[in-house]
Amino acid sequence: MVSLKLPLWLRFVLLLGVAALASGASLLAYRYYTRPATLSVAVGSIDGEAAKAMSAIAGQLVSTNAPVRLKVIDTGTALEAANAFSAGKADLAVVRGDVGDLSQAQAVVVVSHVALLIVAPPGSSIDSMDKLKGRRVGVVGGDANKKIVDVLSTQYGFDREKVFKDIALPDVRRAIQAKEVNALLIVMPLAGKYLSLLRGFFPQSPKSSLVLIPIESAAAIAEAQRAYESYDVPKGTLRGAPPIPEDDLTTLRASLYLVAHKKLSSDLIASLTQTIMKVRRDLMIEDPIFAQITAPSTDQDAYLPLHPGASAVYNSTQQSFMDEYGNWIYLTPMILGGAATVLAAAWKFLGLGGLKSEGPLDSLYALGRRIRKAATEAELSDIEEEIDGILGTQRAKAARGDENAVDDATLNVAAHRLESLIHDRRTMLANKPSVASAA
Repeated sequence: MVSLKLPLWLRFVLLLGVAALASGASLLAYRYYTRPATLSVAVGSIDGEAAKAMSAIAGQLVSTNAPVRLKVIDTGTALEAANAFSAGKADLAVVRGDVGDLSQAQAVVVVSHVALLIVAPPGSSIDSMDKLKGRRVGVVGGDANKKIVDVLSTQYGFDREKVFKDIALPDVRRAIQAKEVNALLIVMPLAGKYLSLLRGFFPQSPKSSLVLIPIESAAAIAEAQRAYESYDVPKGTLRGAPPIPEDDLTTLRASLYLVAHKKLSSDLIASLTQTIMKVRRDLMIEDPIFAQITAPSTDQDAYLPLHPGASAVYNSTQQSFMDEYGNWIYLTPMILGGAATVLAAAWKFLGLGGLKSEGPLDSLYALGRRIRKAATEAELSDIEEEIDGILGTQRAKAARGDENAVDDATLNVAAHRLESLIHDRRTMLANKPSVASAA
């Protein structure tokens, strides 16, 4: 073989080079396999709080060294977040169930619930939906609330253009004080910071309270529009004493989902779901709004279907140890066998087996070549002495019980062959002068 002609030092260098390349490739493969997966998430709200909340979750994933990380893309509004998701610009999105194209979306978690509140200033005589006819209602976040405004207009027979008017968040307080609007429509989580924001829009009066307008047809709307559900705002939600509302108030509620594309793998989304539900407990300490993170509906006919990865987490149908690692358990012996073969080939390539001392049989067989080339009787006599020395050494080893000693039968066969060669060579050397004289 060509490799046997290479110097030993060169063979060592070649083997070290191959080992270094294999180690480097293995390290790169390991780091590639164990690196955290990063998913982009589109999120937006008119007050910027949604992006802050999702950034807090993303930061918690980093601090806990989670296997999945989030790259937050602040789109400004919930509608733009839904549009970015449907256009394939983000892997995930935080969206309301009634906003945007969600045909490619599957639910991961419910981030929050948002309730529809229609609020009139203190002292207002508007206390029912029917009394909104002929009045002006300011809609905060008009783009995101377009569908719900259309639903209310249809249900209660409003002229949409005359009753509802979009109004920017910074202009709400001024519009109410200038009486440009008679009531306010806002969809928000029933959390402390948002309730405080809502109270701040209206002038405070010790003699009168804000008027919350019930949506008595909420159940009928929810039956027809599955993005919504009928919901009772608890007594005293807006203020405790005197309570606002004075009793449980019927309205509509929508869910704010974290959704994922259908194309994302189940294992990846299962890991994301587990991680978010785990860090949720830590985030609740910093901000109670994270307590609203819950599991979506697991029903087969849910409005927004669950992603298979999230479903596996909520339904406890994730793969068992053998299901997940059975292939590795099966393949590991094969891999180790292959590695052993490679090491054996490397050992043979280095020729380390040839570095062992020559065995007695090898020495005896080598003497056969010397016998055939011997030119004098003296050389044959020296060879006989070497044969005697080898045989004597091996018999001494056998007498001591050395396991490496060659058995007597094998030695006798080899010695008999050499004796025959010596006899033949002596005969040939003895006949050489006679042949020369005759010539």
